[in-house]
Order: sequence, then C-alpha cells, then structure tokens
Amino acid sequence: MDLEAGSFKNHYGQISWTTVLTLAYQSCGVVYGDLSTSPLYVYKSTFAGRVKLSDNDAEILGILSLIFWTVTLLPLIKYVLIVLTADDNGEGGTFALYSLLCRHAKLSLLPNQQPIDEELSTYKLEQPVQAYSHSTVKAFLEKHENLQTVLLVVVLLGTCMVIGDGLLTPTISVLSAVSGIKVAANDLNEHVVVLLACAILVGLFALQHCGTRRVGFMFAPIVIAWLFCIGAIGLYNIIHWNPLIVKALSPYYVYNFFKQTGIDGWISLGGVALSITGAEAMFADLGHFSQLSIKIAFVSAVYPCLILAYMGQAAFLSRNKEEIKHSFYKSIPRPVFWPVFVVATLASVVGSQAIISATFSIIKQCLSLGCFPRVKVIHTSKHVHGQIYIPEINWILMVLCLATTVGFRDTILIGNAYGLAVITVMLVTTCLMSLIIVVVWHKNIIFALGFLLFFGSIECLYISACLIKVPEGGWVPLVLSMVLMAVMYTWHYGLRKKYEFDMQNKVSMKWLLTLGPSLGIVRVPGIGLVYTELVTGVPAIFSHFVTNLPAFHQILVFVCIKSVPVPYVPPEERFLVGRIGPKEYRMYRCIVRYGYKDIHTDDYDFENQLVLNIGEFIQTGANTWASSSHESLVENMAVIGTPSRPGMRLVPVDSRAHGSSLPMPGSKSSTAESFEDLHESVSPRFGGQKKVRFEIPSSPDLDPTIRDELTELVEAKEAGTAYILGHSYVKANKNSSMAKKFAIDIAYNFLRKNCRGPSIALSIPHICLIEVGMIYCV
Repeated sequence: MDLEAGSFKNHYGQISWTTVLTLAYQSCGVVYGDLSTSPLYVYKSTFAGRVKLSDNDAEILGILSLIFWTVTLLPLIKYVLIVLTADDNGEGGTFALYSLLCRHAKLSLLPNQQPIDEELSTYKLEQPVQAYSHSTVKAFLEKHENLQTVLLVVVLLGTCMVIGDGLLTPTISVLSAVSGIKVAANDLNEHVVVLLACAILVGLFALQHCGTRRVGFMFAPIVIAWLFCIGAIGLYNIIHWNPLIVKALSPYYVYNFFKQTGIDGWISLGGVALSITGAEAMFADLGHFSQLSIKIAFVSAVYPCLILAYMGQAAFLSRNKEEIKHSFYKSIPRPVFWPVFVVATLASVVGSQAIISATFSIIKQCLSLGCFPRVKVIHTSKHVHGQIYIPEINWILMVLCLATTVGFRDTILIGNAYGLAVITVMLVTTCLMSLIIVVVWHKNIIFALGFLLFFGSIECLYISACLIKVPEGGWVPLVLSMVLMAVMYTWHYGLRKKYEFDMQNKVSMKWLLTLGPSLGIVRVPGIGLVYTELVTGVPAIFSHFVTNLPAFHQILVFVCIKSVPVPYVPPEERFLVGRIGPKEYRMYRCIVRYGYKDIHTDDYDFENQLVLNIGEFIQTGANTWASSSHESLVENMAVIGTPSRPGMRLVPVDSRAHGSSLPMPGSKSSTAESFEDLHESVSPRFGGQKKVRFEIPSSPDLDPTIRDELTELVEAKEAGTAYILGHSYVKANKNSSMAKKFAIDIAYNFLRKNCRGPSIALSIPHICLIEVGMIYCV
C-alpha cells in the first residue's frame, strides 16, 4: 500500500563497516550542520554583556573551559552515551520518547488504543509486562490524568521549542556568516549585510519545495570542508598566538571565572549555551542513520574540530582583545579569508536546511498524533522515506525569519532568543529520559533521579541565565512557543472531546439488529465508506444519516484511520478488518493503523487495498465470524495482510490489458461509467492511475456462501464507492466553564474552519463525497 513502507524497520542492525562509515559521512551534512556553525557567534554573544577581557586572561580561559565542559557533558556524554540508546525502533526525538512511554504505560489521553495494537511487530516492549519490578512510577502516572496532561504539555513545549529553532537557526546562522564580509569591507553599510542575509533566506525557503534529496547531495562535503577549515584554523591560532591556552581544559578555570566575575559571569552563560545549538539533532535525526554512525561522526570529526575551533579563537582573543566583535573572521589568516567566508556561508545554509526539514518532520508527527491542525503535506521523494514539504509552514517560517532578521539586525539579540530555545529542548529531553529509565528500562529510580539532577541542574543553570535576557530578545521563543502550544493543545483538546462525545453516543447494537439486514432502508449497489474516529461501535453519524435518507449502499464499511504509538506500521499489519452484525448485514469495520512517521497514500490505492483486504477477511474469517455472538462481532478484529492461501483472494487485474474478457459477475451501468468519466475529468490525478478489476478465485473448494459474499463485494466495487464524512460543528455545553467555552466555541472552531478539511486531508475526490452535518455538544 505504501511506496516507502519498506523503510519502516531500522535496517542498520547488522551492517558492514563500509556502510557505517558511509552513514557517518552522510550524517555530517544532515545532523551536524547547525552544531558545527556555532563558532561563528558564541564568543561574540558571550562577551556582549558586562564580562570583559582582562590582561590576566581569567575571562577567556574561564569561558573556554565552560565551552569545553559544556560540549563534553551534554552532546558527548548525555546524548552520545545515553540518550541515543533510547531509540524507538531506530527513531529518535521528543515524540519517540513520548511514544515509548505511551507503549509501556497507559499515558495517551486519546482512548483509541486496542490490545491488538500490542501485537504489532514494531510494538516491542523492553521486557514482558509481568517482569516489571519498578512499577510505582508507572502506576502513579496511569492513575492521575492530570499528570498525563502535564506530560503532554511538556512534550508539546519541547516540540514548540524545536519549531522555534526552525525560526532562529536560519536567521542567526546566515546573518553571522554574511556579517563576516564587513571584516574585508569596513565601509559596507549594515543594511546591505541585512539585505544580503534576507536574500539568502528567501532563496533557501523558495527551494524547499524541491526536496532535500535534490539540493542535499552536497551537504556532507560542505560540512566536512567547514569542519576541516575551523579545525585547521583553530590549530594554527593555538600554535601562532598562545599555545598555553590548552590549560583552560582544566575545570579549575571555571571556578576561577565565577570567582572573578560573580553574577556577571552567570549571566554570560546564555552565550556559552550557543556552543551546543544543534546537539538535539543527533537524537532527532537518528531514524535516517544509525547510532554507531552518528557516534563515529561526532567523536572522530565534529567534537575535536569544534574544540580546536574554540581553543583557536580563545588563543587569538588572548592576544587581540579588541577584536571580540568579529573574533572568528579576524582570526582567519588573510590568504584564506575569502575561501573560508564562502564555505562558512554555505555551511550556514546547510545547517538551516537541516533544521527546516526537521521542523516539517516534527509537525507531520504532531499531525499524526492529533496535536496540530490539518495542513498540506507533500512528499518530495518516492525513494527516500520522510522527506516532506509543508507549504503553509514553509512560508510562515520564511516571513518570521525575515521579520526577525530585519527587526533585530544583530546576532547578539537573536542569540539571546536562540539559547533559551535550545536549552529548553534539552531539558525536556532530560525529563522524558528520566521517565524512560524507570518506566521503559526498569532501572532503579535512583538512576533516574541521578540523571535528572545531574544534567537537569546544568541545563536549569543555563536556562536561568537565558531568562535574564528575555527583554533583550529572549521573548521571541517564549511568545512563539506559547502561541504554538495554545494551538496544539486546543486542537488536541477539541479532538479528545469529540471522541468522548462519539463514545457516549454510539448507536445501540440492539437497535441496529432490530432493523434487519436491510437496516429499514433500501440497499443500493455500491460501497459506502463511513469515516469515523471510533475503533468500536457504530458512530452517531450513521443513525443520523439513516434517519434522513431513504437508501444506503449494498456494502457498508466503517473506516477508522488512527495513529498508534510506533514510528512505522508494516504494510502487512496495517489493516484490521471485522464484521458488524451477522453476515447478511454486509457491514464491516476497517481500522487502518499508521505510525507517527508513516506516509498516508492517496485514496485510489487505499480503496483498492481496502477491497482486497475485506475479500481476504471474508475468505479466511467468514466461517468463524458467522458462529460468533452479535456482541463479540462488534469488537473482534482480524489483522489482514499477506494472504495465507495465495489462491484464495481477490486479484487486481489491469483492465486495459485484459479488457472485457475478465469473468466479472456484473458490469457498470451507463450512469456509473459517466460518473467515473466525470471523476477522471475533474480529478486528473486519479484518472492517470492504473485501472483495476477484481477476479474471484475459481477454486472449486470455495464455499458457496463465501463466493456469494465475494460476488456482492466485487459488484459493489464496480458500481462505485462513496465516501461519507461528518461535517461537524463542535460547541461547548451550556453549563461549561468560560475557559472551556472559549477553547471550544472560539479557538477550536476557528482552527477547524481555517485548516484543511478532512476530505482534502484524506485525498477524497469531491465527486464521491457525501457530507453529513453533525452538532457535537461537548
């Protein structure tokens, strides 16, 4: 069903060293573009406050020591040694940690998970449930729904801050790189530099629709060339200006720095925090590479080159204290200035591209988990999984980047905002990792508390320094995060209330059975796909439809498209098919399961696959289901994937190749054919698809009742398919609080009216769409 579903597994379990080194090489361009460009602006931002360089070099030695130990403790020890091991089937990031927690404990606020979901091959638990030895924290979290809400808010906070990185990284990276031109041209007006940065940003965002694959083949060479440049220049500056700068690696100079500077030194930590910008990408981009390749790239290339770059700048500043404003470009030897300037500009674009792509990916994950309004997602590659483009988000980011660049025009102010966003994401990861250690890894709570206290205290120290600079630019990520969090939580809250309303107003199975196989109405040829978010029971929309229209389709399928807390669902495990009521009712339920990183296919392929899976279910499960009670029929579902008996299934056949020679039990009416032609004329995308027909197995062993049911299914498919959606209007109950009325009546309905409709999000052609109005009083 999915063109790219073959990449749902982590293929990097057993690979050769050649492949590992190739992945390590590629990871330099995707993962480390942001982190490697931080030397452009760290020292300038750090010494922008009251801390000034003195003759005894206490300040420069202290700052260098702080940078060294920050890069060592957080990216190297925390991420490389610990966090990277907490992958979710090879995937990393904030949502991967949240997904792991939701699988090992009942923490999801949307109650649409089923026990059968735990049988997914990607739904692996670290240990069997009965082996839990430290379940106190797990039971405590499951018992208190308020804590589950807090956990969701924390996850959304980390997500919003990553999106904030998507705004600030291109701004500060490109502006810092381009500002180096003033070193070679002192009389150049500042407005020209800002205009040049804006032009590069516009070009960067304008190329996003091409996809990372088309513009990213040169990413790795650029970043590797950049790392070589900063490493070589750093080594040159150490030898040429001050070889004794290496003594700053001793933590004594951190103590001496704070002793000399006091509270001013603490405030300067906001600039030091910029030395680890982009470190979170090591974990967030884990799914595209492997743990070993990312570790090798960081330890062998990125880490030593960064340390040399910072030491080289410190050595230069110890002898040229007046050059702090452009310390990086001033420290470059004159003969190689312009080549390094070009590479720096290219590297800043690469780093910006990586975080923009990550922003698209994160918003797509939010969409899958019901935490973001529906937006258009375009897959830019048919071969590389996960490369997507979201037009609305792209242009909003571009406008915000340009506004930030023009508004601040200074990397110091932008750096104040950037540092707060970066450290907040790291603190969220630390909090989630502490829960992972107890709930998923089942370690003693002492280990979790030790991890939280050690790394959390470091990150809180940096956050406290960044919060001091809120009036000086630090308000940007806070405002952006608050707005995004309000949007995300409001959307999730509205969806949750809608689901609860559907659960409480399900159609009584007893009432449905009293109607008989005809359901009290005329059953006309065709398949009716009723979309619902319910995984059990019949939604209220169906009774609303039946009571207002005198006819319904011969085959009725209740379709639920839901996300499960895994990154990918294998295609052969995607469909759950069941029967609602007795066989003669011809009513089925189909639950289509997607992981939070899966790709949703277009409706034409989905429709054919759905029919094939229902046919397979009829053949393999008809006898069993026919003998079951009516109550159990509603709940029991079967996983339909690869046929157990190859000869016993419906087979898609190219109608152009076989024409009318196929043994079809029925044919389309002229009306149906005219509607199909109209469908193709108004929807060229579907008209260009390969047309198929379905054969019924000719085996003499096929049960006559099964053959009859398959015949009805094929005839209904030939007659046409209609998609029935609820056109919902949600409003709060009269006795609701003012906060709830504002959230539902104003905020949620505003988002619902201004985002993409469900029919567009599901790629449903309008010619086949039937919408039923429903009012939800929640």
